[in-house]
Amino acid sequence: MHTFLNFFFSNLTSWIQEEWNGIYEAAFVEKHWIGPLLRWHPEINILMDQLAAKISQGSQIKKAPVKTTEPREFSLTKPKPRPVPVPLPELIPQQEKCKPVPNSTYRAPKEMQIIGEIKEKNHQKAEELLYEANMTQFRCVNPQKSKHTQSAIAQIKEDLDSKLRFNHVHSSGPPPCNKANGCSVKLNNAAILRREALYDRQVEKELQRIQQLLEGAREPSSFLQWQREMLQRDLQEKLPMIERKRLETRISDEEVALARKQVMERNQKAAQLKKEETAQLMQRYAEKRLQEEKEIRDLVRQVAEAHKNSKAAKEKLQNLKQSIVKEVSEQSQDLLRQALEEEQAKLHRRFEIIHEIHTTESLPRSRVNHFDDTETAGHVMLAEMSLAELKERLALLRAAWQTEEQERRSHIQDEKQKKKKLLVVRLDTIEFHRRALVKAAAIRKEEKKAKQDFIQQVVAKDETVLALQRKLEEKKQARQRWKQTESSKAEPCKETTAHTVGHTGNRRQSLKEESWEELEQSLMRCIQDAPDVIS
Repeated sequence: MHTFLNFFFSNLTSWIQEEWNGIYEAAFVEKHWIGPLLRWHPEINILMDQLAAKISQGSQIKKAPVKTTEPREFSLTKPKPRPVPVPLPELIPQQEKCKPVPNSTYRAPKEMQIIGEIKEKNHQKAEELLYEANMTQFRCVNPQKSKHTQSAIAQIKEDLDSKLRFNHVHSSGPPPCNKANGCSVKLNNAAILRREALYDRQVEKELQRIQQLLEGAREPSSFLQWQREMLQRDLQEKLPMIERKRLETRISDEEVALARKQVMERNQKAAQLKKEETAQLMQRYAEKRLQEEKEIRDLVRQVAEAHKNSKAAKEKLQNLKQSIVKEVSEQSQDLLRQALEEEQAKLHRRFEIIHEIHTTESLPRSRVNHFDDTETAGHVMLAEMSLAELKERLALLRAAWQTEEQERRSHIQDEKQKKKKLLVVRLDTIEFHRRALVKAAAIRKEEKKAKQDFIQQVVAKDETVLALQRKLEEKKQARQRWKQTESSKAEPCKETTAHTVGHTGNRRQSLKEESWEELEQSLMRCIQDAPDVIS
């Protein structure tokens, strides 16, 4: 390799490049072959030096290697591995075949069905007799009382009940409350201070107003009086309009209520028709389901007959396998029982040895320690003291702390007494201001009451308001008449519909019950036959 590389790179740019140019293009040779080889020339020189060094080393005489002793393992017999204990095979539980549940458990007894039919017949007879008795009442005298007599009887009963006092409790009455003498609400310290600050601000404002009047300021009472008169005049003009709007809204509410009741009647009729249609559809659906169940029952019976022969062959094969498994399990149980007995004996010996070790370790050791509370620990510290001295010093410190606490408590009690006296004085001033405010509120209440009476008189004189009130009364009376006619229509209709609906409802219900009972019985038969088909 050294001679080849030396020859190749020494003649690369001379006659080797000329030969390549004769076969390929000169630009391609210069770019892709000559250029990369010249770039790698320094690394190839290093490789050539390494090859030259190896050639020079190969010419030297090689010494024969010295043989060294090699250790070998002893040919000892290897111990055989311990056999792994074979676990006991789990016994396959074998259950005895139970007798199938009789079909009579899934069927209702005939006696209950007969009793139910007798009850339905008796119920229908009682409804017919009741209907005839209601239709053929005494025609000479009307047994129902008028509304006037019913209201008079109810009023008499209420008067009698109001006089009776079964649960009356003898009480001494509520305690007397002297609002003028005492404060109405118990105030805390913060509330008293807030109330006092409020009244102080009010007094300052009043003093400032009096000072301004003394200096020549104008009294605003005339302006306020004129303002009240103008507001009252505007209110007199607006009140009739407000009353008209209120009456118009109530009239519109009455009209809406009448329209809503008419819509409810229409919806009830439509709902009744819908119920009848759904009942017919349910009856058709029940008949269809019964027919489908009969077809499925026939198919199941055919499949069960086809699988009876294969079932007997499977039972024979299963019995043979069970006998083989029993023989194998008995042999393996004997071997396992012997191994278990040996292991239990070894464990018993180990437990006895461990118990002896525990008993030797649990023997008590006598440790006596004498302590003297008057001696020091002997650590040679500056503030070292015995336990007795420490207790005496702590007792002295506790007594000093108790005396200091007692003095502090007496000081706090004195300050509380001073604060209580100041609060009593402030409460008196608050009560004085409160009485003045109560009087002003009573005057304002009387003025407001007089104003309301005046407003009612103004509204009563307006003709449009009176006309709207009459219209509202007419609407209310029309609504009451509509309710009375509706209730009078409903009473005879209820009796007739109850009789007719009773007959039709009983027929439909009996048909539904019969269809659903047949469906349930067919499903239970399918469930009973299903295990045979699956096997």
